Amino acid sequence: MTLTYTLMFAVAFALINLWLAFRAGKARLGAKVSIGDGGNPLLAARMRAQANFLEYVPLALILIGLIEMRVGPSQILFGLGIALVLARVAHAFGMERPVPNPFRAGGILVTFLVTIALIVWGALLLYGVVS
Repeated sequence: MTLTYTLMFAVAFALINLWLAFRAGKARLGAKVSIGDGGNPLLAARMRAQANFLEYVPLALILIGLIEMRVGPSQILFGLGIALVLARVAHAFGMERPVPNPFRAGGILVTFLVTIALIVWGALLLYGVVS
């Protein structure tokens, strides 16, 4: 079985991760800090944006792949993946703005909702409630 959506989202997430790393590296160079954040708020925010991305995206991507293996491509799965991509980009921009802000809050809210939807869908597939 070809995991087209999983591959597509893995590519998108890899690009986002590189973008986040580039942004953190740029802030690191600007602050002349080689280890840690040196107390620089912009660098700290960009480092946390990338770390937060890496805390949530891998498990969601694994769930996308496993669900796609079980049910094949689906518009719902595609929609959840797109929502997660947009949420992670919004969250990254929101990390640099004063709290509260809609980018950060919306990004994490949508990330949670997509992850919960994938967990529920996966559990329902696992226990044969849906096919």
